[in-house]
Amino acid sequence: MPSTVERLKSGSRAAMDELYREHADELYTYCYRRTGSWSAAEDLAASTFLEVWRSRRKVVEVDGSPRPWLYGVATNICRNHLRSQYRAAGALARLHLIDSSDSADPADDVASRIDADRRFQQTLDRVDTLTERDQEVFVLVLWEGLTYTEAAAALDIPVGTVRSRLARVRRQLRLATDQEELQP
Repeated sequence: MPSTVERLKSGSRAAMDELYREHADELYTYCYRRTGSWSAAEDLAASTFLEVWRSRRKVVEVDGSPRPWLYGVATNICRNHLRSQYRAAGALARLHLIDSSDSADPADDVASRIDADRRFQQTLDRVDTLTERDQEVFVLVLWEGLTYTEAAAALDIPVGTVRSRLARVRRQLRLATDQEELQP
């Protein structure tokens, strides 16, 4: 019997359903970690699977799994979303229509999540000081649990580059944390 990926490449909707059921939650979480917004993560995860369907003939397996390829698609979707958000916020700030630091999503204002969102936002603020490329490696390897090989495949870069970026990220975050602890 053909694998899920082989069936997906041939246009099987059942294979797409299987792929969705298996990976939707982890890709949704990944999108949330990249954006810090539950509602944006829902849209981005949906867009990811839409793009997966559109480009199903290009699916690549790494060690027999399409997971790294799926993260690559999600990374590109999130990257495009974040770029458009930055451009829109910059344009509105130049027009003095909004304060560029006010980016809270009212849909996220659920009482049980306020404290968790605050702590997570502090983490995202630290991660936001990293370059976009370093952020991608950080999230894929440390938060999403991809191996170095899988992250390299998802980002289409050599494994050694993943290792060096991750070492740099760890140094920078450790330094930022140490500096924060020294401040009164």
